[in-house]
Amino acid sequence: MASRVIPVDPFDLVIFGGTGDLARRKILPALYRRFVAGQFERDTRLIGAARGAMDAEGYRAFARDALAEFAPELAGRKRALADFLAMLDHVTLDARGEEGWDILAEKIRKDRIRAFYFSVGPTLFGDLARRLQRHGLAHGDARIVVEKPFGHDLESARALNRGLARHFDEHQIYRIDHYLGKETVQNLMAIRFGNVLFEPLWNSQYVDHIQITVAESVGVGGRGEYYDRAGAMRDMVQNHLMQLLCLIAMEPPAKFDPDAVRDEKLKVIRALDPVAPGAVVRGQYEGTDTLPDYRTEAGNPESTTESFIALKLHVSNWRWAGTPFYLRTGKRLRERTSEIAVVFKDAPHSIFGPEAGRHRNILTIRLQPNEGIELGVTIKEPGPGGMRLIDVPLDMTFAEALGPEEADFPDAYERLIMDVIRGNQTLFMRGDEVEAAWAWTDPVIAEWEAAGTAPLPYATGSSGPDDALMLMHRDGRRWREIRP
Repeated sequence: MASRVIPVDPFDLVIFGGTGDLARRKILPALYRRFVAGQFERDTRLIGAARGAMDAEGYRAFARDALAEFAPELAGRKRALADFLAMLDHVTLDARGEEGWDILAEKIRKDRIRAFYFSVGPTLFGDLARRLQRHGLAHGDARIVVEKPFGHDLESARALNRGLARHFDEHQIYRIDHYLGKETVQNLMAIRFGNVLFEPLWNSQYVDHIQITVAESVGVGGRGEYYDRAGAMRDMVQNHLMQLLCLIAMEPPAKFDPDAVRDEKLKVIRALDPVAPGAVVRGQYEGTDTLPDYRTEAGNPESTTESFIALKLHVSNWRWAGTPFYLRTGKRLRERTSEIAVVFKDAPHSIFGPEAGRHRNILTIRLQPNEGIELGVTIKEPGPGGMRLIDVPLDMTFAEALGPEEADFPDAYERLIMDVIRGNQTLFMRGDEVEAAWAWTDPVIAEWEAAGTAPLPYATGSSGPDDALMLMHRDGRRWREIRP
């Protein structure tokens, strides 16, 4: 059975930075796939805006090349491609000056939903917001989408929020985190709040600990200059992993409403304890005969920026008191994989004796690749010879359970852009949520910067520094293996 596509209302979308890498790789392919799926009609206007001189035909040629490279599965849809390209236009525009703004204002229809995607650096957010208001484009059904990084610390995040708030209301601002657009991430809420089986067990009485792993097998590559200013803590933990933690740990909202959901996520962030001394491990990948080390890729031979980080956290509330959360993320690890593992406690009493061994139920949510959910259960090993227990998975790999067509999920950007047009902010971060995440993150970074400690080296293709393994071994626990 094919997924039901719900069309959105007619809209105009302006992509500031319309010829940039993000537009080429993600935004334009996402829009094209949604058009082919029948989610919006041909009277939509998609306008690229950038400083470079380019006319509409030039932008259509740019988009055609981008779609050939990043949406090749639709290469044969010649009629759809022609119709999509006909929607495109381009305005040469100066974000910090007045060039092009009158032309852009003339192209935008005032009776339509108007979305403005800030696919540019955060230093331009305020300038763009100010000129959108000045030219009468910030009112009514106008909404803006801003990309990460949303600040470098609490102070800069507050400054960005203040700059946007001068010209747009909070309900018009969509701070995008593509992780929240992943199908399996959203399934966290369905698993928790749609199944009576799990919610009664979702607390410190039954959960021993929770592991969140986002491992990448690639290095920093062409992002070296940016990444060396950010590091794994700012680039991944403060946003992506923090959001996963919130969805796992939050209380049930009163209803599935954007602000109700985000209120509960905010409570989790504010309930996080400061990180204890010794509960953070930072690492930096070494090179191989064929692959450069981190410092070479970052272009900084003296870099003390971490490409790996592992942390032990506690959420100080009634539900999670005493239950540790272990987070880790890094570059150049053994495999590319993202998962959340909810490790339940042992049965209070084993009737099978010590020879049966130790067994635990583990609920694993695989975010990428091979999205799915797995519940580990304990059964008797088949055959004679006594009561021998083994652990087996109840595996719901989406491609197998739903069929390949249903499991061919839309890209995160497809879902999130359509949510912007619908006016649904559930999967977007609110301003106070961003600031709360930075307020917790900043002291962690400040502590290691004050100590002057360098990240520990780790081998390319490993699971990170040995000290990260010890972070759990000291507690009598083990990280789950990073594997395909």
